[in-house]
Amino acid sequence: MHVSLGQDEPVRVGVDTGGTFTDLVADNGDVVKVASTPADPARAVATALTRAGAQRPELLAHGTTVATNALLEGQGGRVALVTNRGFADVIEIARQTRPSLYDIWADRPRPLVPRELRLEVSGRLDATGQEIEPLDPDTIPEIPDAVDAVAVCLLHADLMPTHEQTVSATLRARGHDVVCSHEVSPEFREYERTVTTVANALLRPRCAAYLDALAGLADDVLVMTSAGGLVPTTEGARLPAALLLSGPAGGVRAAAAIADACGFAGAVSFDMGGTSTDVCLIRGGVPEPAPSRRVGGYPIRLPAIDIHTIGAGGGSIARLDPGGALVVGPQSAGAVPGPACYGRGGIDATVTDADLVLARIPPDAAFSDLGRLDVEAARRALEGAGVDADGVVRVVDAAMEEAVRAVTVARGVDPRSLALVAFGGAGPLHACAIADALSMPAVIVPPRAGAFSALGLLCAPRQRELVRSWPTPADHRGLPQAVAALADEARAAVRDGTTDDAQVETALDARYAGQSHELRVGDLAAFHDEHARYNGYARPDAPVEVVAIRARAWRDAPLAPEQLPAPERAAVTGPAVVAEPDCTIWVPEGWTAHPGPLGAFLLSRAGHA
Repeated sequence: MHVSLGQDEPVRVGVDTGGTFTDLVADNGDVVKVASTPADPARAVATALTRAGAQRPELLAHGTTVATNALLEGQGGRVALVTNRGFADVIEIARQTRPSLYDIWADRPRPLVPRELRLEVSGRLDATGQEIEPLDPDTIPEIPDAVDAVAVCLLHADLMPTHEQTVSATLRARGHDVVCSHEVSPEFREYERTVTTVANALLRPRCAAYLDALAGLADDVLVMTSAGGLVPTTEGARLPAALLLSGPAGGVRAAAAIADACGFAGAVSFDMGGTSTDVCLIRGGVPEPAPSRRVGGYPIRLPAIDIHTIGAGGGSIARLDPGGALVVGPQSAGAVPGPACYGRGGIDATVTDADLVLARIPPDAAFSDLGRLDVEAARRALEGAGVDADGVVRVVDAAMEEAVRAVTVARGVDPRSLALVAFGGAGPLHACAIADALSMPAVIVPPRAGAFSALGLLCAPRQRELVRSWPTPADHRGLPQAVAALADEARAAVRDGTTDDAQVETALDARYAGQSHELRVGDLAAFHDEHARYNGYARPDAPVEVVAIRARAWRDAPLAPEQLPAPERAAVTGPAVVAEPDCTIWVPEGWTAHPGPLGAFLLSRAGHA
């Protein structure tokens, strides 16, 4: 796909790098899709800008998979960990929970720091942040050669960072890149804080180099965080662990906006790309937040949108397992060689091959710069794998149905009142089957669905989220003042020069005394009702503890979805295939697609219009 953007007017673009394609959406609504270049992701971004005729945009809002891939593939820097004497193995001991309770072969992920690089210092703080053993500067270790960064995580530094500051000052004076836990994740729970700090140190060399390469591509380059807000590349390079859900978060943000415009404050975003499928619950027009996420089995304790990901996409490989059962994914054909029908030498049968054989994708379809798809190659791949196209589609649909159940039914949310917002290159092909299985009333296919995450980046706000441990859980004296101070700090982080146009939202992590899990609430008055909604009961007379305070500040997005030109769509009655430049929509028998607000398609079954 190729468009040309005039350079007489400033150009703003959103670019999302996926496992198979890199998508660009410009502020005039034009779309460019190019094959991703996993070995050098910045090259695909530059190629997309060139094909769009936007040699140097005014703004580049970017969603990246670089941090995620580096963590999952173990391709980050070499990291040393400095912690308290006797605590070097916390990162390996982890929690008592096991990855799979009844699978004796299931292993925990390997520790991010080898034993020989876990170093200790003397000194100790107690849980109130008081010093009970002074830090001895002579115990600050020499860091071995060939270490790219040093993570420092000392006991209770979330409450009293003085010991960490002393250690980091010494190590930085020696020329080391140092990451401190109180600068990354100032929250209690030592294991999670340690892993998050180490992950940030591990990701910093690769992410900093990548973001630096992007800095020259536009006047202003912003990168999406896992929490759905844009930050400068300098902030992304400082805190790369906050970028682990960078790409998917943009699509979820835009899905919430389009669902609300279509009359659904409650929805599930359904982003099926070439490698994975991402789903997220949206309630009250807002994506569900999460105080932490697991990525590759590692707990990352940083604010994030609560996105659930499975290894199911258009490029997912179909095969028979040793028992003869049909399995689809998580292995993917990726961008190169891709599905067999791409004509790039791929021989594995994939979901895209199955959709093409079933004529859900038009036989004369041409994806991006791939040219016409090869139907015969798709048939040969399916036959060679011993699988049939209908079975492949049924299996992958079942996996994605379970993903949607995980963010709805499993959390006590009835999906029968929610719309399914389908996007990504493959999402609109499979959405109606998922909605049917869960009795969801409607499927929304937004405009530019195949590049919707890129559009979401362009329409995302500049945003910062801050969190601090509350030192006296049962004692709430001074809490309002502390929350107000954190809100001011967050507001200052997004201030643009002398303009103070930021909006701020605050929250508390609270629990009943004796509980080991928390709920996020806007204020203490809302805690009992929120606890009843999540857990089915409340204890109004029980004391409530506050363990953390939060503040989120944001400024208006560069662009709102309603400011983009809306594509023209006509009503369609299924069974029908609607081929669009960036995606294909499958309207099954019994379903009808009607034009909706902002250029969206509203798909519903007979009797549900």
